[in-house]
Amino acid sequence: MSAPVIIGDCTLYLGDCREVLPTLGKVDAVVTDPPYGVDFKYESHDDTRIGYENWCAAWFDLCADIAPTILMSCGAVNVAMWARLRPFKWQVAWLKPGGMGRSPLGFCNWEPVLLWGKGDSQGVDVFTACILPDKRLDGHPCPKPEAWGMECVKRVPGQVVLDPFMGSGTTGIACVKLGRRFIGIEIEPRYFDIACKRIEAAYAQPDLFIEAEKRAVQRSLFNEEAA
Repeated sequence: MSAPVIIGDCTLYLGDCREVLPTLGKVDAVVTDPPYGVDFKYESHDDTRIGYENWCAAWFDLCADIAPTILMSCGAVNVAMWARLRPFKWQVAWLKPGGMGRSPLGFCNWEPVLLWGKGDSQGVDVFTACILPDKRLDGHPCPKPEAWGMECVKRVPGQVVLDPFMGSGTTGIACVKLGRRFIGIEIEPRYFDIACKRIEAAYAQPDLFIEAEKRAVQRSLFNEEAA
């Protein structure tokens, strides 16, 4: 584990989350998208089923020690495993129109996002986030779209959000745009560099999510068209 990189209100660690998590204090929520154990070709992770459940239990318990809320994409293939391993409170449905994944019924256009703890009860348990091509993400095998990060972060309470599998930095970008503090951990240097560059770019952009205050306009007391 190296010294963290600080970008604005984001603290980014290059290292194994199982080593970094015990060094952190309390956070308000975890929003994350860990490997699914489906043989994706990651640079620094063996994404097979061998030892997958024990690995998941180890990092999850470390997260649960410091965060009262966890919101996690898990892949449809792992819902039953998590229900048995660490029973969750609810499922959020992520709709992804045009998704190219396969299911027993053809193309898979949705994924489950699991909730442990307390979420934002003012919203709904379904959101849409399209997967769009982005050249800035070249080098990462399965980046989540920015809309996924925005929708997930909006559904958790508090100001400090942690992602122990930061990847290309999508959760961090959402935190920047929503005014949250962010802690990210990534084990692969190549993905870590992508995340740092994207988060720096997010801070450099104007806030497009806060509508500019509208100036008052003095209106005539008379019907100008009739004049």
